Amino acid sequence: MKGKTILIVEDDAKIRQLLKIYLEKEGYEILEAADGSEGMKLFEKLDPCFVIMDLMLPHKSGEELCQWIRSDMKSDIPIIMLTAKVDESDRIQGLQMGADDYITKPFSPQEVVARVETVLRRTANRCSKISYKGLTLKPLRGEVKFNGELIPLTMHEFKLLYFLMRHPNQILTREQILQELYPNEERSVIDRTVDVHVSKLREKIEAMEGAPRFIETIRGMGYRFDAY
Repeated sequence: MKGKTILIVEDDAKIRQLLKIYLEKEGYEILEAADGSEGMKLFEKLDPCFVIMDLMLPHKSGEELCQWIRSDMKSDIPIIMLTAKVDESDRIQGLQMGADDYITKPFSPQEVVARVETVLRRTANRCSKISYKGLTLKPLRGEVKFNGELIPLTMHEFKLLYFLMRHPNQILTREQILQELYPNEERSVIDRTVDVHVSKLREKIEAMEGAPRFIETIRGMGYRFDAY
């Protein structure tokens, strides 16, 4: 489940912070919004894989936000609603609106983490996107963005980045990378080819404002994607 971005829309900063700490510990990337309007802006710009939202929000309610995500944005990403409303009718209404799960306050952060994982297992096919530290790759669209800005990559650069991001913080040898990029080639493709692709890819990512160094060279071994 690592590499998934979760947007938390909650006006209580303490609750937001608590959820952020627990979810980041599990390897999720967290985006935060304090009200419904800010939630919409972040959703449009950074396109998260999951939304946890309070229902009682300033500016735009959780119900409005949920309906906007489902109808205007035509998105089926998983949504968990947090609420102080305990009536069964409220819960049913939330689920009918398109929420995947409903958690009543007060709750334990561990419960939220467990519910997120359960919902993600059930809806795994809905978001194949991988995201680390603002760098987001969409395998189905062949698209890579940093903080919402598109990075134009060649096919080999894209495949290379996808391979690295699928194995966060693991050292991948040049041999493994060659096998991934050129599965059917004779070995006329040499290790140097990998270095060229990596350096071009690095250049493009690092040209983005504020981008950290994502790809580390491990001397004598290969490369590692520095995810967190």
